[in-house]
Amino acid sequence: SCLFTAIKVSCIGSCGVSSKINDTAWTVEEQYFNSTLSLADKGVLTAGEHNFPFQFLLPASAPTSFEGPFGKVLHQVKAVIDTPRFSKDYKCNKIFYVLCPLNLNDIPDIEQPNTMSITKKFNYKLVKSGNIILTATSDLKGYIVGQAIQLRTDIENKSGRDTGAVVASLLQKVAYKSKRWIYDLRTIAEVEGSGVKAWKHAEWKEQILVPALPQSILQGCSLIHIDYYIQVSLKSPEVSVTLPIYIGNIAVNRVPLSPSRSIQHIPSVVVPSAPPEEEEAASGYHPMDNVSIPTKSHSQQQPFSYAPGLSFQEIRADSEQTGSPNHPTLCLSTGATVPYYAEGNVVPVPTASSLILPPEYSTWGYPYEAPPSYEQSCSSANSSISNGN
Repeated sequence: SCLFTAIKVSCIGSCGVSSKINDTAWTVEEQYFNSTLSLADKGVLTAGEHNFPFQFLLPASAPTSFEGPFGKVLHQVKAVIDTPRFSKDYKCNKIFYVLCPLNLNDIPDIEQPNTMSITKKFNYKLVKSGNIILTATSDLKGYIVGQAIQLRTDIENKSGRDTGAVVASLLQKVAYKSKRWIYDLRTIAEVEGSGVKAWKHAEWKEQILVPALPQSILQGCSLIHIDYYIQVSLKSPEVSVTLPIYIGNIAVNRVPLSPSRSIQHIPSVVVPSAPPEEEEAASGYHPMDNVSIPTKSHSQQQPFSYAPGLSFQEIRADSEQTGSPNHPTLCLSTGATVPYYAEGNVVPVPTASSLILPPEYSTWGYPYEAPPSYEQSCSSANSSISNGN
């Protein structure tokens, strides 16, 4: 038997951020709820099992659970048996996960195509120069896990020099508010296409499958911000465009798009095959052919597949069995809190690719050193990605 002075249980939701990787001595913290119940007053616990039922009502404002290298949004239940002075107290805690679904339809214009274009001067043969026009378009501005991002890239090579390969990437940026903002930027998936020959107008259609990732916008949390981007880059000349996108839990209600708005019906630029002689003489015009870009490689990173060989359909089927007491415990991908399940211990591995990262991140060897500070980033190079905060 055990003599006790009180049996208490607490329900706590909080966020902690540290400036050091995988450090639980938080530099900054915020709390979302903290309730304590007294289940029993002074008495004696006899040998055997004792049940003390309790319940807590979670506030609707509690943010989605999240675990990352520089911070966590953590929800847990703690129980303690207080014993008389000089005796050992007994404590335990149990983490539980909260998911506040992000309905993409609540975001304005989420169903619209997302497009951006940039023009870059391209020098060749020392004295000659031309222009490269890079345009990227995604079919939507928001996606859910398992959905394919339909991406179209148009490249107009108005020069006499071939371009380097074109690469499209899905990027995740997590910002942690410690003593300063810390940015954790990583490439989730990428696909590479061939370069564009001189005087060609090329079109590249590809898709990127959204793996299991935490949602954009940790609503209710002011210390951790999550953003996603599609970045399309040319290796030579160095030029890129960035499309901010959202990843949520409730898919966009697709509405029939008019031909002018549909990504499948974006008209190609019509170039006359024989321009007027006076125009050619005045501007050095060169006829351009329309071509398609073949895909060279498609790298869909695997750390986000919770079990080897487990498809998204299988994961969804498993997630419907959460009522089973023998169901495997919740697994978290890198920085993710999507409630999918897998057998055994799944150890997430950060992606190693550094191909498409902005200049200030290109020398950062995660996880061996912390990302650069905001001030360092601004002083070293102009990022193509805004901090989004």
